[in-house]
Amino acid sequence: MTKLSRDEVQQFLSEREHLARIGTVDSDGMPRVLPLWFIIQGDELLFTPRSLAIIWKNIERDPRVGISIDEETMPMRKVSIQGHVVIKYQPGNDEAWREVYRNIAKRYVSDDFANGYVDGTDDQPRALCAVSLTAPTTKIVTWRMPVSGEDPRGVWAKRYFLPGTKWSDN
Repeated sequence: MTKLSRDEVQQFLSEREHLARIGTVDSDGMPRVLPLWFIIQGDELLFTPRSLAIIWKNIERDPRVGISIDEETMPMRKVSIQGHVVIKYQPGNDEAWREVYRNIAKRYVSDDFANGYVDGTDDQPRALCAVSLTAPTTKIVTWRMPVSGEDPRGVWAKRYFLPGTKWSDN
């Protein structure tokens, strides 16, 4: 399986328009996955759930999350993160970090639209949440399709090939 280098991960996560699909657990134990805008600042992935959102209630109850960020076009890079959310700001303190939210919005839409959106929803409290990409408890798995000249068996991890099959090593 072809993995991304640390620099490739940073490059991929800094590119515009990739969504973070964030998985939490509802109060009844059912999983919930929600696509959200995000930004990388330093070694943290930041996102902003609204105060009334179920994902926010889930994070308050259990800060463990799974996050998947991927792309549909070649080389189909994927980053999967398991970690713990740190609440940087509770909902209602939005003014202290509103420019971070504005920068998140500008990764996905035009500056004019982002400014109108952020300013037009500034009465809807949000939390600023972070997942450390370098914490000892954070697990990051990366993958991409093999490119020209690479072994095509890199499309899967070796553990997925049944022994004795065409692409297995044994």
